[in-house]
Amino acid sequence: MSMKKKFGMGMMSVALGAALIGGGTYAYFSDTETSQNTFAAGTLDLSLSPTEIINVKDMAPGDSFLRDFELGNGGTLDIDKVLLETDYTVKDAKGDNTGDFGEHIQVEFLYNMDNFDEVIFETTLADLKNMTPEAISQNIFYPELGDKGLPVGKTHDLIVQFSFMDKGDQNQFQGDSLELTWKFNATQKPGEQK
Repeated sequence: MSMKKKFGMGMMSVALGAALIGGGTYAYFSDTETSQNTFAAGTLDLSLSPTEIINVKDMAPGDSFLRDFELGNGGTLDIDKVLLETDYTVKDAKGDNTGDFGEHIQVEFLYNMDNFDEVIFETTLADLKNMTPEAISQNIFYPELGDKGLPVGKTHDLIVQFSFMDKGDQNQFQGDSLELTWKFNATQKPGEQK
């Protein structure tokens, strides 16, 4: 056999030996597990019933109107705070107003129907409009809801009395109307380590 053939046979033997050794190192046991994970966000769902709290006509100075409404939590997360934004527009029937009709509408938030003479907070619509939602929450909703807020599935009744205050000559407001918008906003309780 020639030297070339011997060298070629030697190289093939080395390659075959390396393949057999290498092939043997890949034989082992194995096992696999897969982790399936989910992150699902909860919901805040503040409900208001009825959605129209007051609708009156032909008010006269000195008239008062007692109304109740219910806030509920239909979500999956506890509500920490309820914030209230107040806005209104006045329709000046004769175009003769020199003052704000909202300054003549007094609002009293009351504890409940059994104790409707116990006032939580009292102000005018004009002042309520200028308050921050946080200040309103502190003065109106915190005394009622406290640290517990509004838990999932719970409702809370609130009572409010609107009064057209009798403050002297108010002829400029005859025939006027005031359209009140209350926007209730719910915030969640702080997150926690679970």
